[in-house]
Amino acid sequence: MNGDEDDIGGVHIKYLLHCHRQLWLYSRGYRPESRNEDVAFGESVNDTTYRRHHEVDLGAAKIDWVTVGAIVHETKSSRRPSPQHDAQALHYCLLLARRSITVRGAHVHYPLIRRTTKLAWDTAARRSAEATEEHARRVIAAATPAARLPRSSCRGCSYLDYCWGES
Repeated sequence: MNGDEDDIGGVHIKYLLHCHRQLWLYSRGYRPESRNEDVAFGESVNDTTYRRHHEVDLGAAKIDWVTVGAIVHETKSSRRPSPQHDAQALHYCLLLARRSITVRGAHVHYPLIRRTTKLAWDTAARRSAEATEEHARRVIAAATPAARLPRSSCRGCSYLDYCWGES
């Protein structure tokens, strides 16, 4: 699959690593996030933290900010770091690198726990980001959604009612 390189955003990557069904539904326009309290909380944390920085809009992807020297910065409301967050930040590095920007890495900020994780941008990170993006494209291209996860994995998910509403 060789879709438009700008059609996969950070949310796609995050959903891929959380739940293939969620990614599939999101890619088809089902967006219940606007009614989810956890999403609203995350947006509030993002809006009130690091306010002097400006979002970088790449179409499907919106980077929280990029500093001089091409370091991608992402802010998360989570209280614990996650591979989803790292993959999302590396995806943003990939998108910038495709625009001929010499990216140095990414920092994922967790203001609620006052922690920052730093990610290198090197050949291995690029390969990983490209493989993750290709995996997302395969999930999106499927004719039907993936099976739902065990209900215990769905706590707090804005897609919970869609997947489990009739059970």
